[in-house]
Amino acid sequence: MSGMITSSIARKVAMALSGLFLVLFLTQHFFINITSVFSADAFNAISHYMGTNAVVQFVAQPILIFGVVFHFIMGFVLEIRNRNARGISYFSYNGSANSSWMSRNMIWSGIVILAFLGLHFYDFWIPEIVHKYVESHPDDSTRYFGEMVAKFESPVRTGLYVISFVFLALHLLHGFSSSFQSIGFNNKYSKGLKGFTVAFAILIPLGFVFIALFHHFNQ
Repeated sequence: MSGMITSSIARKVAMALSGLFLVLFLTQHFFINITSVFSADAFNAISHYMGTNAVVQFVAQPILIFGVVFHFIMGFVLEIRNRNARGISYFSYNGSANSSWMSRNMIWSGIVILAFLGLHFYDFWIPEIVHKYVESHPDDSTRYFGEMVAKFESPVRTGLYVISFVFLALHLLHGFSSSFQSIGFNNKYSKGLKGFTVAFAILIPLGFVFIALFHHFNQ
């Protein structure tokens, strides 16, 4: 029994650490993208650096992809194990009595985010790989802004991005703060940290929504 408990705790800690790692990437991604609102040249310069730097491309990027895959696989594993642990009583389980809507539906918000990542890879990452390594086009440091803005011309695609970021906010509202609990962060700073995670979960996705709508309405 103690081994099962230990392995369960280890999975939750691994889930939490991978989630915190992805939050760092999300923060970086936001600060890069928000420059597109203020300066096309700055966005092109940063994107060009990120797209051509060997450390970013061949070290950070594979680690990021592994982190995304690991986080979502671990999420599904934990969800399945939690459902199995409830057994037959699951059907009469009153989750709303002791947990929030976000915590009970993390798997569904996660699935929406995973689908969004598929769209995001299709829109940006795959064309980038094809451009650089398949078609072998000459290096163009000014193309990034135009390529991004073109994706937000469609109201349907823009709407999908907005909906996805709403689900990201819901996912973060529970997941960000619970990650710190899973790794044992419980001290006098916990209340302040809780406030920070709530603010982050609202403001960062809202910022991405603003970027998408800004470029859509400024075509």
